[in-house]
Amino acid sequence: MRRTLLALAGLLVGSAFALPALAEEVGDVSTDWLGNDIKVDAIHDPKVEGVTCHVTYFERGFIDRLQQGNWFEDPSNSSIACRQTGPIKIGDIDLDEDGEEIFSERRSLIFKSLVVNRIYDKANDTLIYLAHSRQVQKGSAKMSISAVPLFNANATWENGKPR
Repeated sequence: MRRTLLALAGLLVGSAFALPALAEEVGDVSTDWLGNDIKVDAIHDPKVEGVTCHVTYFERGFIDRLQQGNWFEDPSNSSIACRQTGPIKIGDIDLDEDGEEIFSERRSLIFKSLVVNRIYDKANDTLIYLAHSRQVQKGSAKMSISAVPLFNANATWENGKPR
């Protein structure tokens, strides 16, 4: 239900912006009797075949929203772990130091999103995945990072990208 509402809100708010990757919920752990949950999503990098990231985040329940008075957003906390889950085949990725956004999901009605960026560390031949919260103002320092080394991955590159 929540995913349907988020998808609908995403279409209404910014139909011109397509999400780079889709998340598949693989876990849902209840943390208390108020309906608060920790969600676990699997995200497949759309331009790097063979890498899967698992992102966790907190989703507030109805009773918690009622008690806190903040109806339209969830906390910024998240965690990420990325691993090689098959032969790695790298497509046309962004090699800039700010990387490339591969996933975004709203954490409030309008102003907050959970974002995953991929950054290529050329010196160490490693893909770095950064999960963080993006907000219009009062940016959050809450973040999590995971890395997938390519030197043992037998990675293949497309479109002439360097090894």
